[in-house]
Amino acid sequence: MRKNVDRRLVAGATALAALLWPGVLAPAYAHHSFAMYDQNQTKTLTGRLTRYIPGANHAQLIFEVLGPDGTPQIGKDGKPVQWGVETGSAAAMARRGISPKTFPDGTVFTVTFFPLRDGRPFGAMTGEFIKCGATMPSGGCTKATGEVLVIENN
Repeated sequence: MRKNVDRRLVAGATALAALLWPGVLAPAYAHHSFAMYDQNQTKTLTGRLTRYIPGANHAQLIFEVLGPDGTPQIGKDGKPVQWGVETGSAAAMARRGISPKTFPDGTVFTVTFFPLRDGRPFGAMTGEFIKCGATMPSGGCTKATGEVLVIENN
């Protein structure tokens, strides 16, 4: 009796795995699709890093949007406006000098990206990134006041 139960469990688990397999693979195949981003428009924002999320495929930078004077922009809810961008892999970022150690929370930067089509505050970096340090430089975080880094978003 025990062998029959074990065989049925194995057969059932195998059948379930076969049914779910396309669902498991679909996100992996769709991983490099940029269809969710509006590649007909770009957005450029300056912000202060609140979280660097390294990832094998893509890293993410979550930041508080800053105004030209370096103060946080406040949303309708009374809280600082937060955005995020997807970048190249953490390894690609590290080759360009951006890692959790070299790019700590609080770092001011300017990034150009393709925004999400659905309007959520997130996007995919288009390749240029300006790192300006711990404080907003006089005149803003620009090519003239910061370090320009080119990042592949693969």
